[in-house]
This record gives sequence, structure tokens and C-alpha cells, in this order.
Amino acid sequence: MEDHPQNLAQSHSLTSPETFWGHQADQLHWHKKPATVLHKTTKTLPSGVSHDHWAWFPDGEISTCYNCIDRHVLAGRGDAPAILYDSPVTNKKETYTYARLLDEVEVFAGVLREEGVKKGDVVLVYMPMIPAALIGILAINRLGAIHAVVFGGFASGALAQRIEASKPVAILTASCGIEGSKGPVGYQGFVEEAIRISSWKPPKTIIWQRDELPWRPIDRANGQRKWQALAKSCRARGWRAECVPVKSTDGVYIIYTSGTTGLPKGVLREAGGHAVGLHLMISYLFGIHGPGDVMGCYSDIGWVVSHSYTLYGPLLTGAATVLYEGKPVSTPDASAFWRLAEEYKINTMFTAPTALRAIRKEDPDNLHISRVGERGGLKNLRALFLAGERSEPSIITMYQDLLEKHAAPGALVVDNWWSSESGSPISGIALVPHAGKDRANPASAVVQPLKIKPGSAGKAMPGFDVRVVSDSGETLPPNTMGNIVLGLPLAPTAFRTLWKDEERFYKGYLKRFSGKYIDTGDAGIIDEDGYIHIMARSDDIINVAAHRLSTGQLEQAITTHSDVTEACVIGIPDALKGQMPFAFVTTSHGAADTKEKKEKLFQEIQSLVRKQVGAIASLGGMIEGKGMIPKTRSGKTLRRVLKELFENAVHGEVDRELNVPSTVEDLGVVEVARTKVRGYFEDLERVGKRHGSIEGRERAKL
Repeated sequence: MEDHPQNLAQSHSLTSPETFWGHQADQLHWHKKPATVLHKTTKTLPSGVSHDHWAWFPDGEISTCYNCIDRHVLAGRGDAPAILYDSPVTNKKETYTYARLLDEVEVFAGVLREEGVKKGDVVLVYMPMIPAALIGILAINRLGAIHAVVFGGFASGALAQRIEASKPVAILTASCGIEGSKGPVGYQGFVEEAIRISSWKPPKTIIWQRDELPWRPIDRANGQRKWQALAKSCRARGWRAECVPVKSTDGVYIIYTSGTTGLPKGVLREAGGHAVGLHLMISYLFGIHGPGDVMGCYSDIGWVVSHSYTLYGPLLTGAATVLYEGKPVSTPDASAFWRLAEEYKINTMFTAPTALRAIRKEDPDNLHISRVGERGGLKNLRALFLAGERSEPSIITMYQDLLEKHAAPGALVVDNWWSSESGSPISGIALVPHAGKDRANPASAVVQPLKIKPGSAGKAMPGFDVRVVSDSGETLPPNTMGNIVLGLPLAPTAFRTLWKDEERFYKGYLKRFSGKYIDTGDAGIIDEDGYIHIMARSDDIINVAAHRLSTGQLEQAITTHSDVTEACVIGIPDALKGQMPFAFVTTSHGAADTKEKKEKLFQEIQSLVRKQVGAIASLGGMIEGKGMIPKTRSGKTLRRVLKELFENAVHGEVDRELNVPSTVEDLGVVEVARTKVRGYFEDLERVGKRHGSIEGRERAKL
């Protein structure tokens, strides 16, 4: 299968990146067409360290907003649907055509300009999944400004960190979000508290008022403004804004991802590579080509998946995108995704394995999808993409069987792997691999996709040179577990630096392998056919329902409790969310010497975590004790040992031998931890509770 178009596209992108990406760049509108596709350089940091560097389309100028909206309207496609808004939590549905979207974005860009936003400024977005969020982001881009989206509902402390890091000239927010069946959650308290505790005070806060829970009062003296009133005023005065092109290497957005220190890392996405890469991938990988195609990406706009494939990818190609304000279950039930697929004739659906686990839990017999499928409601669905965490083979095969029965002929379940840093999938199975050769006519050749291997995240995507290496950086043979790294340069969608932190970019991603590779922080194998299998995180990030949480940030929150002297957080298996945070804590004398005190301590710590990090970070449990947190002689906490111990206990093998590194300071501490974990599970068993894993495993041979 070496001559398969996906393999050929990948080879072309690495052996001749200039011709491959030059063809892709030709498909977009440039205000100044680039003469250079790829420029390779050496960058020297203030510390004196030098490393290989690169730039995509460095002399080009582009407006992503123009490519997402204006060019489609000018081509006569203004009546085509752009945004299909569906909100079961408010019982509202609305369609925005490209012409209407252009009108709204022009006006709100005028609002932002009048409120002082200009090219190169940062505007922070803290919004629910409503049309105003996408309109606001596109308006920011229209002015050549940079957006930094923070998940609506993040706690004030986390929001304040991002305000201080990005120093926005304005915040776009809403009066509330709506958390499924729980009802409205006010944003006013979060935003005002975040600004209060932040050292940076954004001059303006522009608020989209929602009927479900208004923001009151609007504090004009402190820069608060009502979104609807500003837009109405600008519209009445005919005040609009045209697109402001930026350099290809200028920023489009900052997206914050967890760092192991607890301080978020600001990944910077650049204009030219972002637009070119997404315009290819929405067609090549996802099979969405233009008007008449519908993308259903069920991810919050705070996450990179939604940036790329709810917003930018579908609009760049002129397709329709479903904007869903709801949950996979409980809004109203586990039929939600299948209703959307039927109602909007969705061609490609994208979600996280967590969502499918939640649906499976509520509908174990798959009655909802079968009912919709049997009446032909899924006949337009060509693919179900999964990302955000590892997809266990059982869920891939179950949904593949269901799609074969009910969806379009040849429909696939495709696991794909990526990160905030990559901006788009690093690996997957391309639905329309011919698009890599002829993006203008992607469907001109009908080619079957490569086969799916359940448990694998597919093969490398164009521009990503994926390798598995040892700790010393030596390339490992197929099927050998090692560090997954990326050769330089990265694909155009990927980052080249961190916002205002070149040194951290080098230290966090390049230094480990001496500037030769980007360290993804993942471990796994590449098999004999070139398929990539992501097996584990090699750092201390916890993946909760596709949300990446830093152990350092969680430990920081826990240790703000006056009785806690030390904390270690690990990710434990969870049958629904993939992982949940679990804390080992040491307390001051007498703070948890009774059952009642331990329960009170846990509830207080849980409250601190929810307040400082967010509800998604809620602990799955806690063990309190002394002398149970193993460390190396240099003082590094051996979280991996505690994680392995806990996973063994989940599978009923608490006494299974552990892989303890030779650098451990005191082996006796590991045995104390084992005793504590055993007692914890015995206590759970007595009250009829348990921790479940996503997948079973073969028991150790004794």
C-alpha cells in the first residue's frame, strides 16, 4: 500500500514541503501572495542557546476572516448556511447564512474598533457555545487582533492567570452559560473576581446579555459594556470594519494548555500556516469540501478541536458547521448526537471518547442510534472522528458496527491524535486522500481510505514527521515502546513558539532531545505498517474527559488548605472520563485522625480544587497518611509509581510487582503507599463502591 494516496501525500509533504504546501497555499486568497513557502533558520535565544527554526509563507499577508466569510459571499455563495445553532438547553435553533454572518461580523468588528481594539492586540474570549462567541472571534480576527479563548466556566483563579499572561485590551463574555440540565451558571462573579485578583486590568468587558440569567448591574465606570447595545448603535450609524490583513507569521490566537509547573503555556497559532493547513485537513482528513457539506464538531470553543473544526476549518472551505449548546446526555437524553446528525444531515461528526462512553452508559443497548438509523436518519453520516484521549478498541469496534448498519456506505470510526500545540491532527486516516494531491478537486478520484486498526491513532498527517526514540534520542525499531517525537519543521498548523516565552518553548519542547525533535510528551509505538499507537503520557498531565489538567496546578490548590503539608496528584482510571484526579495528602498532626475529620478534610479540599481550578478537576478520591509519597534522591515525586500501584489495585492486583526506578530514595515508602491503597480499596468494597477502568487487562501470571 506504499502507493496509496495517503502514503504518497505524506511522503511528498516531507520530501518536498515547498511544492506540497505551495499547492495548498494557492487554494486561498492572499492579500500579498507569498514568494517563499518555507524558510529555515537558526534562532538564538537571550540565554545564548541556538536551535533550528522555520517559518511558513514568511513574506505573505493574509486575512483568515476574509477567507472564512468574505470570499464565499463574493463568489455568490452568501445564501449557503454557515452556522447551524442548536441549543436544547434554551430551546433555540437558528441558521446563519454566510451573508448574515458577514453582516454580523462586520458590525461587531466595528464595535471592537470603536472600543479601542487594533491590529496585534489580544482580546480574551470567555463564552458559552452561542453564535455570539463565533461572531466575536471572527470580528477579532477581522481587525488583525489575536484572540485568547478560555473555556466558559473556568474558575476565577485559572481565568486570572490567563488574563495576566495575555494582557487583553478587552474581554468578550456572556452573562451566563447553561450547564445541561443544571441550568444557568452566571459568569459575572467569575469574570469580576478574576479581574479583581489579576495584576492586569483589561480596559473593557463586553457582555452578551442572555435572558436566562442577565448580568446586573453593568458597571460602565469599570469598562463594562452591553454587547447588544454597542452593536445596535454601530449598525444604526453604518459603522463597520473591513478585513485587516496580517503577516503570515503574525498570531491568530493564543490557546492555553496545562504545564507541569501549574502555570499555563500560551501556544501561539500563526495566520498563514493555520489557514493553509486547516483548509487542507478539513477536506483531506474529514471529507468536508464546501457548500452542501455539514460538520458536527461537539467540542467547547475553549478547546483547540473546536477552534479548528467547529469554527475555522468548515468556514474556510465554505461548508456548514453545527454549533451545539448541549451535552451528549441529559439534554434531554442520550439520543442528542443522533438527533443532530439526522436533523442537519451531518456528514462528519467529531467528539471525544468520553462522550461516547456517557452515551453507552445511558443507552447500553444502543436503542437511540438504532432507532434513528433504522428510519434512515444517519444516511448522510460518513465518519465519526474521536480525539482528546486514547480510544479503547472496544468503543471503536462497537460504533464501527453501528455505522456499518445505519450510516452512509463505507462510513468509518477514525481515532486521531493531536494536541493544542499541533493545531490539527498529527495522525489519522484520511477520508479523501486524493485532496492531498488536488485540493481544488478533492473528489475527482474515488480512493478507499487506508484500513482502520482499532487501538491505533492512524498514520502521520502531511507535514508531521513522527518518530519513536529512546531517552537518548535514538530511533527505535517498529513495535518498540518509546518517546513519540516530531522532526523539524512541524506542519504549518503547528506552533513555533509560546506566547512571550521563547525560553520556555525551547526548554519544554526542544531541549530534551538537543533541539533535534519536538518532544510531544507522549509515549507509544509505531508498528510495521506505520500506524501510530499512543500508549501513555510521559509527563504528569491528567486527561479528564479530553480536558488536560496539570498535576502541579491541582497540588497547588490542595496545599492551600491549612492542614495539608504535602500533596501528590495522579490520574486514576475512570470508566466514563478516562481518567480522574486522585490525591495522596499528608496533613498536620490530628487533622484527619478520625473518619469524620477525614471526610470533612476531603470535602474542604474538593471545594478548593473546584474553586481554584474548576469543576472538571474534581477529585475522584483521596488517601491521607504519612510517609507514603515516594521520591527520587533528587527530590522528584515518583507519581508514576503511585499511578501504577493504583491501576493494579483497580484490576484487583494491589500486590503486583511495581516498576520502581533505582533512583528511589526509600523503598519502604512504596510499601507504605501499597498498604494505604489496599486499605482504601477494602473500605470501598465494604460500602459497595469501586473504581472502574475503561478496559480490562490480562491478569499477571504468578
